[in-house]
Amino acid sequence: MTGDSTVTSPFEPAGVRLGVVRGISYGLFSPPGEFVPQARALGAGLIRAYLFWSQAEPGPGRYDWGTVDRLLEQLDGSEEIWLTVCSSSPWATRQATDFLPPSPARDQGAYGEFVRRLVTHCGGRVRYWQCDNEPSNTGLLWAGTAAEYVTQLKTFYRAVKDADPAAAVVLGGCGYDVLSSEPGSEPRRFFSHLARDGRDFFDLFSVHLYGDLASVPGYLDDARQIMRAHGYVKPLLAGELAGPQPFEFPAAMAVVQQAFTAAFTGAEVPGQSTSELTERVSLDTPEHRAMDSLYARMSELPPELAMFLDGCPEELEARRQRIQCRQIVQRTMLALAARVRRTAYWNLAPEAPGPADHRQMMSLLIGKLPLMDYGGRELTVRHPAAGTFALLARQLAGATAVTRRELAGHPSLRAFEVTRDGRGPLLVLWDQRDTFHGEDEPPAEVRWPCPAPAATLTDAFGETWPVKAEDGALPLRVGATPLFAEPAPTATSAG
Repeated sequence: MTGDSTVTSPFEPAGVRLGVVRGISYGLFSPPGEFVPQARALGAGLIRAYLFWSQAEPGPGRYDWGTVDRLLEQLDGSEEIWLTVCSSSPWATRQATDFLPPSPARDQGAYGEFVRRLVTHCGGRVRYWQCDNEPSNTGLLWAGTAAEYVTQLKTFYRAVKDADPAAAVVLGGCGYDVLSSEPGSEPRRFFSHLARDGRDFFDLFSVHLYGDLASVPGYLDDARQIMRAHGYVKPLLAGELAGPQPFEFPAAMAVVQQAFTAAFTGAEVPGQSTSELTERVSLDTPEHRAMDSLYARMSELPPELAMFLDGCPEELEARRQRIQCRQIVQRTMLALAARVRRTAYWNLAPEAPGPADHRQMMSLLIGKLPLMDYGGRELTVRHPAAGTFALLARQLAGATAVTRRELAGHPSLRAFEVTRDGRGPLLVLWDQRDTFHGEDEPPAEVRWPCPAPAATLTDAFGETWPVKAEDGALPLRVGATPLFAEPAPTATSAG
């Protein structure tokens, strides 16, 4: 972390805002519906959404602002908007598609004009503009080289700044493919190239915090090191964070890799346009065969994998939901303690109304992460994780600083002190344990120093109870589930 404290930037966010990502598409697979009020009701102060070039400029010089306007009309000015702009086009890019993967523009001038018109149309209501997403995930999320991405980033940056100098440009997200790989890997070399040659063409560096919970602080250090290796460090955003996912569990991933290796051996990489994805739903594809093989033997699978399948036993689904609730708090607090001031949970809701295709691998990896679901055509259904997100947003309202603390004799304790503007301090803590089995262990007895006579405790599931201090300390029973402790005002502070 050497040198990070001296980093200053006019674009570094002030205070703390928790956010959500709408998904990887908006208005692409169904008419653009209402979602910002629902996100606001959960306490999200940051909204991240996607827009594809194909949506806003379906033909050369022919603009359609319907999807953009549907988003803008939902804003009330209290939220910050982050728009990830993907250069996917049937006519303007090297690889013709309306969805994935985005690829280099055939004409950088045409691309720049599109971006300028888009930013101008939004009239300063979008705070963060991002040039594509996870470009190191080549073949799926970027069909080009690192050098080609930098060329497009330069065009994007100049267009955004021409239209709205106050807006911040975000580098395409540094994802799990980078952060989980070894030094010298191709994804790391890709991002090193971006950090070196694109350093003057972005304001904020986005990190995606998936995978092993214990690795989150190291991932943030790695992201800063990617920039530091080229002589600078810019502010970090957590553009995505969520869990659990199968790759957090070695036993689960061993089975998944075996199933998909068998199914995809010799198969061509499928296309990802909206028409191709729709057509594949009814086909017998290698992906469907792999997923069918998992569903056919659900009862034999490791429970760490079976809990991600639709229709798994109720007790497994309930356990997965509890893990998800815990991780909303845990990943967020670990990020905030590392000087990240904006986080965006992946994700708010499914891409479109209607039944999901559980025979897609992405359904296995991220299908159960949404906070909400559709009730008919409207987002009205809240999952348990939505309650935890809203609780965390309330607890962190007014937060200006998060500091990690340690307690002698408790090496596995994760504790964070939160300073809140206009409110008393907050303590957030849990005992770091095995993700799946940790809740089965008895809680640890902890005495946390506290000058207050008492405190109110609330766990990540919303249960609340009082605790009295004893000899200047709060007697706490801390397990795998995060606790929020709010000390009662002392006579001095109350006066």
